Amino acid sequence: MGLNATLAMAKQSLEMFGTGIQVAGQNISNAGTPGYIREEMVVNAADPFRQGALVLGTGAEISGIQQQIDLFLETRIHSANTEYSSIQERNLIYKQLESELRELSEGDLSTGLNDFLATINNVVNQPGSIPDREFVINEAEKFAAEINSLRLRVNELREVQSVNVENLVKEANELIDTIIDLNPKISRLEASGLLQSDAGGLRTQRYTALNRLSELVPVRYRERNDGAIDVFTGSDFLILAGTSQQLTLQTDTDRGVVVHEVSLSQTKSTISRTGGELKGIIEGRDDILGGFVDDLDTYASNLIFEFNKIHASGQGTAGFEQLTSASRALDPTATLNSSQSGLPFQPTHGSFQIKVTNKTTGLTNTSTINVDLDGIGADTTLNSLSAAIGGVANLSSSVTTDGHLTITASSDFEFQFANDTSGALATIGINTLFTGSNSNDIQINSVIKQNQQFLATGQGGGPSDGSNAVLLAAFAENPIDALGGINLDGYYEKVVANVAQSSASEAALSEGAQAFRESLFGQREQFSGVSIDEETIKVLTFQRAFQSAARLVSTVDELFTILLNI
Repeated sequence: MGLNATLAMAKQSLEMFGTGIQVAGQNISNAGTPGYIREEMVVNAADPFRQGALVLGTGAEISGIQQQIDLFLETRIHSANTEYSSIQERNLIYKQLESELRELSEGDLSTGLNDFLATINNVVNQPGSIPDREFVINEAEKFAAEINSLRLRVNELREVQSVNVENLVKEANELIDTIIDLNPKISRLEASGLLQSDAGGLRTQRYTALNRLSELVPVRYRERNDGAIDVFTGSDFLILAGTSQQLTLQTDTDRGVVVHEVSLSQTKSTISRTGGELKGIIEGRDDILGGFVDDLDTYASNLIFEFNKIHASGQGTAGFEQLTSASRALDPTATLNSSQSGLPFQPTHGSFQIKVTNKTTGLTNTSTINVDLDGIGADTTLNSLSAAIGGVANLSSSVTTDGHLTITASSDFEFQFANDTSGALATIGINTLFTGSNSNDIQINSVIKQNQQFLATGQGGGPSDGSNAVLLAAFAENPIDALGGINLDGYYEKVVANVAQSSASEAALSEGAQAFRESLFGQREQFSGVSIDEETIKVLTFQRAFQSAARLVSTVDELFTILLNI
């Protein structure tokens, strides 16, 4: 081999070992960079050449800079990200819901119901005690406010999740834009076609963006020959051969809360529940929190209707001279138990009594009002009920333009109610303690709130009669058909137990998914991570090799000097 060829090989070696030091230095400097993928200088033997009968080597050459990445492992990590992120969001929402239930404090609904019924027990023996009667009303109002407050707090949690959906959609779109921006840059840098991973820094940025995007929605990607990638979610594309589409929001109202669903801008496919954080948050908002709202509404509506049915059949220490129903019918010509009526509850076939008392003589006339809801013939409507009540001596009745039933006694007369077997009075809000139809609007009837005498503690036995208060105090123990034959307390305990059990299950799933994901990250770190010790050894190795190549250059220089001096 001639000296010129040897000098060229030494020069090539110097460049190669210098590049090796630079690549190792790059790895060391990024050892703490999240998501960084270790780079390796790929070296191959240079093509030999023939010199006479000999075939001589020409040293080594750099084939390129290659990232150390297992693409199959990256795909598994993306799937694990999607699964874990979805479960974790649900887990966090369960924890937030458990916190709002306050079951370990005195602010829970079970305690509120028991405190309310305990005040009614105090009235049983002293039904004429004004302070005790007012205490019942105050405690009822407090209990209703606790139900309202819990509903409001859960609604606020749902609203927060909707804001989170907005933020995640914005972040996902930014990640898509980042990948779109990186694709041509990588293609240009790798145009020489060496190893299709030479643009290490840019590729690391793209892998990091993909990794985060996989936490938001399920993704898979495909690399093209030019180094750019196409990205898909499910059967839809996010980035495809120079075209792209983003995530968009559709706004709706669900259970009184503004919610967002997520779809794709071009294909219009809904991806709200396909996976990732978006799926977890939306399921948490609608299924976990929304499902609890449904359960709370069931609890509140059964409390209102079943308690009011008992209360409406009782009597206070004074009669009514004029009374307007708390509920209103959207269609007073529709039967009372039809959805067209717009009433919050459905009465059944039965009757109730109206007792009209002459305040001067003390004489009471009892009339029975039939509620015909057997489906045979003309069933009772609010208008026909008003007509029947208006037919009672010394009473007049009408339906207001906004659908309320009004009953008025003649001068010097008053009226009370008894023995309602139909639930019609509770349905239209006559002689009731609670008003509303669910956890959002439950309140105390303003008629009783303004006058404690209308609290129905008796059943016609005079001011000392506490027989109806006995029934009201035991209300929570009564099985309710609409709740599957369990009582109100049992139903709420079941709801809370289900939340706790589901939360524990979700936490266990989250731990398992996290452990699996971390195991994949551990494998990734072993394959793609940077070891300071290994890279330092490489630097020292390349340094020694560089010194040797430099020594070879020095030797060739000495030989040239000798030749020139001959």
